[in-house]
Amino acid sequence: MTVELVAVERRIWSGEASFVLARTTEGEVGVMPGHEPTLAQLEEAGVVRIDPVDGSPLTVAVHGGFLSISPERVSILAEFAELADEIDVRRARAALDRADTSDEEGAAARKRAEVRLRAAESATAGQ
Repeated sequence: MTVELVAVERRIWSGEASFVLARTTEGEVGVMPGHEPTLAQLEEAGVVRIDPVDGSPLTVAVHGGFLSISPERVSILAEFAELADEIDVRRARAALDRADTSDEEGAAARKRAEVRLRAAESATAGQ
């Protein structure tokens, strides 16, 4: 199936994949070719995994957006997305330490930092 992951600022990845795993506001969705058409809102901060037909799985920290599925195509439209191997772990840890969870904005910043670290760790564990 054709998969395209696009963030507001750039195209993150596109190509052929055998599987996509994403977390939506309704729960985790695993997608294989022939999946029933679906439109879902992505979790505010989550990890997406794409298993390309050729190559190693990709792990991406995704913040907000939508997932559109048809039998032969998956489109992931994110507000912000970052490939796991592009994540600066030191900066993500610092952001996690700085996050003030006493308000909604600080709690969201903490969640984004946690997801970035989880994506980076998933990519490292898979190597």
